[in-house]
Amino acid sequence: MVDDAATTAPGKAPGSSGAATSSTGGKQPEPAAAVARVGIEEVSGWRDRLASMDRDLTDEERIDLLRALEEATGSIAAAQAKLSADLDASVREERQRAGVPADQRGAGIAAQIALARRVSPSRGARQLGLAKVLDGEMPHTLTALTNGRLSEWRATLLARETACLTLEHRREIDEELCADPSTIEGWGDRRLAGEARALSSELEPEALVRRAKKAEKDRRVTLRPAPETMTQLTGLLPVTQGVAVYAALKRHADTARSNGDDRSRGQVMADTLVERVTGQSRADHVPLQVHLIMTEGTLLDGGADPAVIPDHGTIPAGRARDLITSTLTTGSAGATDDGSGSATDGDVAGDDRDADGTTRTACTKRTAGTKRTAGGSVGGVGVWLRRLFTDPAGNALVAMESTARRAPAGLARYITIRDQTCRTPWCDAPIRHIDHVHPHARGGATEASNLEGLCEACNYAKQAPRWTTRASPEDTENAENTDAADRRRPPSTAGPPGTTGPPVTTITPTGHSYTTRPPAPPGARSRRDASRTSTTGSTKADTPARTKRTRRRTDAA
Repeated sequence: MVDDAATTAPGKAPGSSGAATSSTGGKQPEPAAAVARVGIEEVSGWRDRLASMDRDLTDEERIDLLRALEEATGSIAAAQAKLSADLDASVREERQRAGVPADQRGAGIAAQIALARRVSPSRGARQLGLAKVLDGEMPHTLTALTNGRLSEWRATLLARETACLTLEHRREIDEELCADPSTIEGWGDRRLAGEARALSSELEPEALVRRAKKAEKDRRVTLRPAPETMTQLTGLLPVTQGVAVYAALKRHADTARSNGDDRSRGQVMADTLVERVTGQSRADHVPLQVHLIMTEGTLLDGGADPAVIPDHGTIPAGRARDLITSTLTTGSAGATDDGSGSATDGDVAGDDRDADGTTRTACTKRTAGTKRTAGGSVGGVGVWLRRLFTDPAGNALVAMESTARRAPAGLARYITIRDQTCRTPWCDAPIRHIDHVHPHARGGATEASNLEGLCEACNYAKQAPRWTTRASPEDTENAENTDAADRRRPPSTAGPPGTTGPPVTTITPTGHSYTTRPPAPPGARSRRDASRTSTTGSTKADTPARTKRTRRRTDAA
């Protein structure tokens, strides 16, 4: 999760360079950099004009403008594809001259594209792959995209359905479907993909068989957050197995409902899936291990500050308390005690200060929950609490450090809880690596202010040539969201109120910089509001808007 992200491009400011002219008034040829700058200014001009467009139009004009903008969207996607393909070719050529091994020449290119387009690294890699296919293997599809007759998604469908073919057959399908854009005019996405698949089967049937066998090897189960404190469990299965699973669940649901079960078919299917996979008799009695990060006020005093479940996101305060209550009353959620003393569950992020307001030096402590017995089952630990202390302002978690190169388990857990997801801008992938911002081999310390949580792809991208990262106050001078006051703060507390941890600036080989900070810990906003109130001398009676917002939060909880 990225709380702040600022990007700074190298070079002169827009409008600072103009075309050179000779003493006789004749315009001299512009260097390539100047031409590129003019192009950027022109694109910015289009954006500004669209932002201030006249909305006093007839309905006919609105439809015409919608179509024109849709076609422009395709043209922009084609331009981005061409630029991406050119960047890939340029970087690979440069690294070839430098003697970089062939299998390492593409490292970090997709990550640069992802940062520039403000998308996740995985999506940036897909966009680069599509760009190279369109530019080098499907010229008619690229032309249709450039002319606005095809959307980027529909171009992706064509590239995907022909991915298993030889170059000759792929270009044959490209020409048949897209040489004349009117051929596919009016086709839906399903028909377009189906026609491409049918042609592929005619030209190279054995390739589709190989593709199907390869797809079976990619079967997997994934878990993604969903709105309203739900989660989406997805199984990618061979078609026969997937249909069989769904049919069995549906059949059981129909039987249950015919016997008087008042749950909907979908509810019965979902509950049955959980029960059969976990072996529990009831879906809502499944023992869970959930790291729940919340403030003491939310846990004990009915506070409204949202809680955080790592790899899932925020959940309402009331729902967090419900999970704790359910654990204590039924034992259906929480860690189980195996006698080792290592069982941990709900992590509670809060502040614990001495009378003078100083944060205690201890980093963690555990408070064992009450052992209870649910439904005759073996009694276990209902809740384990791990305290994570904040600084006196309540805006940052207290730092931890180690002398080892690899972050020890406690420090790694701290970084994972602090950063929540990969620190790379626009990447929401789960944290897999705890990485040194300033490399350990160059003297970087193994401490919280010099560590960040990254996914595997982003960590490997950082190892590409000419990528650098920094995490010190002076390193944020070029970040648009950082002022002089931020740069004077110590690294462990740099950042505006409501953030935690130091800013980390990533500088790509092209000189562009991207600065991020970890998300604020639970309760930081409430403490910030309280601080503002005490500073200005205002009260809740003086701030009806704040009172109304607080009441809404309490009601929601």
